[in-house]
Amino acid sequence: MIKISFPDGSVREFEAGITGLQIAESISSRLAQDVLACGVNGENVELNRPITEDAQLVLYKWDDKEGKHAFWHTSAHLMAEALQELYPGMQFGIGPAIENGFYYDVMPAEGTVIREADFVNIEKKMAELIQRKAELVRSDISKQDALKFFGDKGQTYKNELIADLEDGSISTYTQGNFTDLCRGPHLINTAPIKAFKVLSVSSAYWRGDEKRPQMTRLYAITFPKKKLLDEYLVMLEEAKKRDHRKIGKEMELFMFSELVGKGLPIWLPKGTMLRLQLEDFLKRIQKRYGYQQVITPHIGSKNLYVTSGHYAKYGKDSFRPILTPEEGEEYMLKPMNCPHHCSIFAWKPRSYKDLPLRLAEFGTVYRYEQSGELHGLTRVRGFTQDDAHIFCRPDQVKGEFTRVMDIIEIIFKALKFENFEAQISLRNKENREKYIGSDEVWDKAEAAIIEACEEKGLPARVEYGEAAFYGPKLDFMVKDALGRRWQLGTIQVDYNLPERFQLEYTGEDNKKHRPVMIHRAPFGSMERFVAVLIEHTAGHFPLWLTPDQCVVLPISDKFNDYAEKVKAQLEEAGVRAIVDDRSEKIGRKIRDNEMKHIPYLLIVGEKEAAEGAVSVRKQGEGDQGAMSVSDFAGKVIREVKEMTESY
Repeated sequence: MIKISFPDGSVREFEAGITGLQIAESISSRLAQDVLACGVNGENVELNRPITEDAQLVLYKWDDKEGKHAFWHTSAHLMAEALQELYPGMQFGIGPAIENGFYYDVMPAEGTVIREADFVNIEKKMAELIQRKAELVRSDISKQDALKFFGDKGQTYKNELIADLEDGSISTYTQGNFTDLCRGPHLINTAPIKAFKVLSVSSAYWRGDEKRPQMTRLYAITFPKKKLLDEYLVMLEEAKKRDHRKIGKEMELFMFSELVGKGLPIWLPKGTMLRLQLEDFLKRIQKRYGYQQVITPHIGSKNLYVTSGHYAKYGKDSFRPILTPEEGEEYMLKPMNCPHHCSIFAWKPRSYKDLPLRLAEFGTVYRYEQSGELHGLTRVRGFTQDDAHIFCRPDQVKGEFTRVMDIIEIIFKALKFENFEAQISLRNKENREKYIGSDEVWDKAEAAIIEACEEKGLPARVEYGEAAFYGPKLDFMVKDALGRRWQLGTIQVDYNLPERFQLEYTGEDNKKHRPVMIHRAPFGSMERFVAVLIEHTAGHFPLWLTPDQCVVLPISDKFNDYAEKVKAQLEEAGVRAIVDDRSEKIGRKIRDNEMKHIPYLLIVGEKEAAEGAVSVRKQGEGDQGAMSVSDFAGKVIREVKEMTESY
């Protein structure tokens, strides 16, 4: 007999060799129908994997991240099987589950091109294969056998992957006539897959290397119910309307220029106003929490990043070093701000009385991204982080960490990101090679984050292997208005960079001590945050944040001068206003400016000019009546104050 422990703390005994599915059946038949995969002692496995020793068991359903992963990973194999039958001679790369669905990178036979028009045939073939309810059979095989098996099938990409694996750690999964190199886990069979859609086709370099062949990447998604697919497709249509690239162009917030360079956003006047409002907002909060603003150069000596360890870890993702006329002198575009801030700390002797030292900077950094990976403001080559680094004593870590959590909570509340969750990102349990620093300092840093979350009452899921190379972190995952998850704010505890830079302060005992460093960026990057904010609000920003709070619309050209006078009065009062003096009918002006998501439309004609008034229309609410210019300005100022005074 073996003991199985459940998440609720209960323990039950079963015969050794029982499976997760059998345990689910022993609890209830409904649970057995819904469960998709299980976790055994922290390892996610199939429901038919025998459990032979005492174990902690978690049963995963569709609503669980792990359940979706097994579902979509299996679906990737199903689509690959369909492609194999439809396109003889196709080679297969990788087919992972992703946050929404899955993709598969394939290399069709020469002369074969997969287009959007082919999606229907792929879906028909998938439907045909699902009817077979094929079981997925796992096989653990030797490296030699794996190389021979895939080599005989002409699968050169699979053999390249196998070459990087250690013997004894290789497994395959077979369903029907398709066998794939895979670690799992998967569904027991393909029967639970009820609805599916091939979404798009693109190209992707093999293993992300621009020097390697371009493969065909097919994105798709599947669901256990057709209703879920229908809802998802409706969400995709709404997402197209909210696309930050589309709205950003309509509102004239930002642009890109091939001449300037790919992935280098240019903030237009209205976008700059929006961004500066966000920066000023955070600066006001930071001032209350004792931060000091700094500015550091856009480049740094290559040795700076060698010292920090960033060059060894991320050198390949950086731009090429900048060589100067001086022999042996190399600089780099700044890929991150923390090494510069370490240099500020080291600039002069520090005492325990000086700590915590909180340095904040809206620092622009540069990282090389492949052209195919660039996407609007969410994936760029130059971006500005709302970065700050707190240097503190070990006994101050938890208190400083919770204060940063307070700042992030204020920001999310102000911008109506009310649906968010936290993720504690820790080291990989097995592979510790990619992390710098001793187990002792890592244990301290990880414990500080876990305890801070417990004290704040913040529920947080733990993800192993997601930590930064120098320390664990707390990431905030926000759900937008469409239910999509975005990683925004992050806080990281770091005992390692202070060690690498030999940072020290004089303690109360008059001895030298190492400070602890906390990295934090509530927005993450200004570019990505604005993109998420645009899509969350569909461009309807809060009144305090929107670039143009109102637009003055003269009903004819002869009232343009009065419109300009109104604008001047409003700006003098602190209200951001513009004038639409085009020679268009007033109805057209109203429609056009409503499309730009301007909160207030002020219509002026003969009556308004005579009375020193404006006729007010509010976005989404229509006519608000007439009022004096000063009364309207007071109304806007009060609304903004009500929105922001609690922040």
